[in-house]
Amino acid sequence: MDFSQRAGAKPFPDGRAFPGGRPPFLSADLGREASLARLETLAHLMDTAFVIPGINRRVGFDALIGLVPVIGDVAGMVISSFIVYEAKRLGAPRWLIARMAMNVAFDGMLGAVPIAGDIFDAAFKANRRNVRLLRRWLERSGGLRPSEIEGTATRLDG
Repeated sequence: MDFSQRAGAKPFPDGRAFPGGRPPFLSADLGREASLARLETLAHLMDTAFVIPGINRRVGFDALIGLVPVIGDVAGMVISSFIVYEAKRLGAPRWLIARMAMNVAFDGMLGAVPIAGDIFDAAFKANRRNVRLLRRWLERSGGLRPSEIEGTATRLDG
């Protein structure tokens, strides 16, 4: 029984129902493409959301929260682990989950080193790597349409 099926529940005062039977905030698309799009957005925010002026290097919230000793690094690892969890939910094989987990662990361990770790954390971008690995696996396994066309283009002029 979902939100729209509760006995006596009227979504609007005049008795109209929601189009499709569910309110917009409950109609989240849980398809592979939608999940991957959300993960790509999360990876962008965590790894490449901002540009450092002068050196034109992109960093994200992972590098910023990593500046807080211990707590920031743990928080970054927890957020990065969500991508690994979603990959498991999407049916990724064990070897891919292990590789993604190693990226998160490597990023977390080296990111814990006071100054050099923060510089490494800004350069390694484990979240972007993990989403790229997941996308490539989904495209190869047939679970997702390819984002790029493989092959050679030939121009046809009459």
